[in-house]
Amino acid sequence: MNRTPPANQRSRHPVQHSDGRRRSYVWSDPSITAVAARDLAGQAFFDAVSRGSLPLPPVAQTLGFTAVSVQGGEAVFEFTPAEFHYNPIGSVHGGVICALCDSACGCAVHSLLAAGAYYTSLDLSVKFLRPVTSATGRMRCEGTVMHLGSRSALAEARLLDAAGKLYAQATSSCMIFRPDPGRT
Repeated sequence: MNRTPPANQRSRHPVQHSDGRRRSYVWSDPSITAVAARDLAGQAFFDAVSRGSLPLPPVAQTLGFTAVSVQGGEAVFEFTPAEFHYNPIGSVHGGVICALCDSACGCAVHSLLAAGAYYTSLDLSVKFLRPVTSATGRMRCEGTVMHLGSRSALAEARLLDAAGKLYAQATSSCMIFRPDPGRT
């Protein structure tokens, strides 16, 4: 029998467990960043985010990762694995690792695009090599563009611990959309 209360009777506050585990966060309107991502050249866009002129995307606050650098076809993110990232078997959920790798690949590609151009991920293939837990410590996810064509790009990401040990590797194909020069 389902004992979940109806949506209108559920608490709107974060869950507080008896052991004190609790997490809350805020985010900015994502449409502000989305509009700027299409209007600015890729590198100018990431420079504006880095300066704080544009808000961080909500996914960064939700999953707790930060961009260390994004430039010239490379993107580096960091995150510290925590219990709120865990799956039911006691390690970081593969979806969190996928989101991190997808972000590193996509941002690396986006950093090379001209104003008006944008991309979307076509696929993401991730190989999980070692379990990630809160004991793993701070990690880096390094994304690099392997190929940038007129209509597609290929990027890879590597998730590493502080000692440089590889925990996951991903490849992503992206479709590139460029403005039509003949269109006004």
